[in-house]
Amino acid sequence: MASRGRRGVPAREGEQRRDEPRREDQGEQQAPAPHGPVLPPPPPVDHGVFMQGLVQAMQTQAHTQAALQAQLEAQERADVWWSSLLHTRFEDGAVEVG
Repeated sequence: MASRGRRGVPAREGEQRRDEPRREDQGEQQAPAPHGPVLPPPPPVDHGVFMQGLVQAMQTQAHTQAALQAQLEAQERADVWWSSLLHTRFEDGAVEVG
């Protein structure tokens, strides 16, 4: 007598019945062997040290950004100064570029 699949339909060759254990559930399939050396697991993370490093990096970034902003403002002031030096207006409205 042929085994029956779902809803009373005869099961086809290779189909699995519900009461039969699946092969992957039994752990018969193995993962492929890793290529190259097997490394040990990484050491545990000290979250306090991690957070200190993160805060220090954020402070460094803030200081760098402030220094760059100050440098940009100084450059803009220098550009205005040079522009005023090179463009001298005379009383008659003429502009002399040196």
